[in-house]
Amino acid sequence: MANVTPIRTAADYQAALVRVNALMDAAADSPEGDELDVLVDLVALYESRRNEIGHPTPVEAIEFRMDQQELSARDLVPLIGSRAKVSEVLSGKRGITMSMARALHRHLGIPAEVLLHDPDVDLDDSLSDVEWTRFPLTAMARRGWIPDIPDLRDRAEELVRGLIQRAGGPQAAAAVQFRRNDHRRLNAKTDPYALQAWCWQVLAAANARPPDAPYQPGAVTPEFLRETARLSASAQGPLQAQQFLAAHGIALAIVPHLPRTHLDGAALRLADGRPVVGLTLRYDRLDNFWFCLLHELAHVGRHQDGGNRTVFVDDHSLRPRTPGPADAQEAEADAWAEEALIPAAAWQTSDVRQIPTTISAIDLAQSLGIHPAIVAGRVRHERGNYRLLSHLVGSGHVRRQFDTNA
Repeated sequence: MANVTPIRTAADYQAALVRVNALMDAAADSPEGDELDVLVDLVALYESRRNEIGHPTPVEAIEFRMDQQELSARDLVPLIGSRAKVSEVLSGKRGITMSMARALHRHLGIPAEVLLHDPDVDLDDSLSDVEWTRFPLTAMARRGWIPDIPDLRDRAEELVRGLIQRAGGPQAAAAVQFRRNDHRRLNAKTDPYALQAWCWQVLAAANARPPDAPYQPGAVTPEFLRETARLSASAQGPLQAQQFLAAHGIALAIVPHLPRTHLDGAALRLADGRPVVGLTLRYDRLDNFWFCLLHELAHVGRHQDGGNRTVFVDDHSLRPRTPGPADAQEAEADAWAEEALIPAAAWQTSDVRQIPTTISAIDLAQSLGIHPAIVAGRVRHERGNYRLLSHLVGSGHVRRQFDTNA
C-alpha cells in the first residue's frame, strides 16, 4: 500500500479525491484496495470537520443551558424581565432584545451570534449604559421614527437600536451622546434622550435620501454661503436650497422637533463623512429658515472640515444680540451666516437699520438679491422687538415646501 498521509488542507483533499477516483476498480484484498479504504475514511473525516453544523435557535440554546445548569423558567426572570416574558420567549412568541441577549450572554455563556443570528454583533458596546425607556418612545412612534406598537417600553432597546442602525450604526450613536459640559447652544431644560433621538432620525432621513454627489472638503466658504443665501429671492428658495446642497454632497433633512428639545437645527455627519444639516422648522418663517440653515452650514465650513466629527446642535432663541466670549464657535458661525445674508458694509449704511419701514427693508433686500424676510429678521433680532415688520418674515411659507407637519 502506498504511503498515505493525513488530509489537512484543501489541496490534500483534492489530491486524495483524484487518487480515490484512480483506485475505484481496485480489488478488495489488494494493497490498492486497502489504500482506497483508508483514503475514503480520511476523506469522510475531513469532510465531516469542514462541514459546519448550523447554530441552534436562540430558544434551543437557552433550553440547552437550562437543562445543563438545572435552571427553571423562574431562574430566567432576572435575565429576561418577567415570568410572562420568559414564557413568551421560550414559546417563540417574543423575540430576544439586545438587553436580554446581553444578560443571557453574560450569565449563561450563550454566544452572541446564536442569540441574535449575527456573527458580528458586539454585546459589550458603547450603549450598554443607556436607559432605553427614557427615550420619548410615544412621540417617536407617533412621528413614525419607530414602529407604533402596544409594548413600546418592553421593546424600547430593540426599537431604538433599529433607529440607530438606520442612522449609521454605533459610530453615529456615539457621535451624538452629549455631555453636560459640551459646548452647544442648548436650553438647560433640554432632554438629552430626546435630543439624541432627534439627531439619529436626522441621520436616518439623510441615509434614506443621501446627497447626489460626494462632498469636497473646503467647499463651504463665505462665497458658498452667499450663493446659498441668494436662493432666498425665489418663492421656492428653501426647496432649491435643499437641491443645491445635495448637488454639493450636503444633505438637508427637515425633521420635526421633539418635546423638550428646544431645537432649531444641527450640523452632523454621515458615516461616510458627508455633512448633514438638520432643521426642525419649529418656527415656520423664512427669516428663521435662512439664518438657521446658514448658521449650520457655517459650522460645516468652519468647524467640521478636516475630519472633525463634532456635532453642533442649536437653539437659536438663545442667540445673543451682542456676541460674547461664551462660545467662540457659535459666535463664528453667527458671523459667517450674518455676513452671507447681509454684508456688514451694506447693513451699516442701510436706511432700514435706522428707520425700519417696509419700503426700506424691501429696498435693501432687492439690492442684495435676497428675500425681504431676511432683512426683517435682522431688524427684529437686533432691536429685540419681534412685532416689527412681522408681515415680511414669511410666516407659513417653509413647511409646506417640504410637505411636513413639523
